[in-house]
Amino acid sequence: MNHQRPSDIHKNKLTKRQGSELERLIGNGKQMTDIHDRVETRKRTVWLPYLLLTLTVLFWSGNFVLGRGIRELIPPVSLNFWRWFGALLILLPFGIPRIRKQSKLMRRHWKMMALMSIPSVAIFNAFIYTALQSTTAMNTVLVNAMVPVFIAITAWLVFGDRMSSRQSVGVLVSITGLLFIITRGDFSVLGTLGFSRGDLWTLGAGICWAVYSVTLRLRPREMDPIAFLTVVVGFGLFFSTPFYLWELSVKGGFGLSPASLCVIGYVCVFPSVLAYICWNKGVDMVGANRAGIFFHLMPVFSIALAFLFLGERLRLFHMTGMALIFTGIALTTLPVKKQ
Repeated sequence: MNHQRPSDIHKNKLTKRQGSELERLIGNGKQMTDIHDRVETRKRTVWLPYLLLTLTVLFWSGNFVLGRGIRELIPPVSLNFWRWFGALLILLPFGIPRIRKQSKLMRRHWKMMALMSIPSVAIFNAFIYTALQSTTAMNTVLVNAMVPVFIAITAWLVFGDRMSSRQSVGVLVSITGLLFIITRGDFSVLGTLGFSRGDLWTLGAGICWAVYSVTLRLRPREMDPIAFLTVVVGFGLFFSTPFYLWELSVKGGFGLSPASLCVIGYVCVFPSVLAYICWNKGVDMVGANRAGIFFHLMPVFSIALAFLFLGERLRLFHMTGMALIFTGIALTTLPVKKQ
């Protein structure tokens, strides 16, 4: 029979206790390492949503410029229809496998995606292209600047969201910069601006986009973004078809030319597929209120595109307005440092 001395028993207990303590410390060390890695990853990607939102507005700025420039070449609803038809062809090879993989999730939420396709795919760009048939670029930008306000109001009405005081100040500063560009530094001209039927189309488009942006939070987190976009575009194209056929019967089609093909190619890829992927991801990461302020970058990019491609001069009121816009975006998006 093996007898252990009391000192040996004490040593064994101490060794087990030390082993348990060591395992606990190792476990805590791994946990701290995981937390540190997550913090570092978050620091590295904190800029990502703002880059995506900036690219979105850049792509849409090109869309506005083209929409105005080819208003006599391609009818508005036809441009919207063929834009999304081409976008769907691009998305299908990537979207179908993802849709099959998440078929149960897609079937469960198909009504939500069908409804979300109406203000975004079916209406928004059709309204914008229709507006650009008659309204001036100045008025379009002015009305479009109200989108962040529409988003904030819609988020408050639907979900009870409220903007912080700093975000509200940021929106006001950004709008001031926008008005500075539009009025060329002379705010007295605001009283002389007239609003046409085209401006009302732009207003309706802005409200539709606000509804879409706010309701993006209803998309399940586990839903693949490409699968979601493919289904939304498919539904939107379906809802657009009757209006396209109506316009075709009333106004007729348009002739294929290198110019029209280049325009359709651009609007299919950049303001449709890439911009919607960037916007959806950006809104998902920072929320609709913060994302909405990036609409104020549109006149900045429009001025830059005009400077690069049309030879227009960059003036002092442009730079002043840009500085105010970027200040407003910084106030709205930068995190508050905790004391």
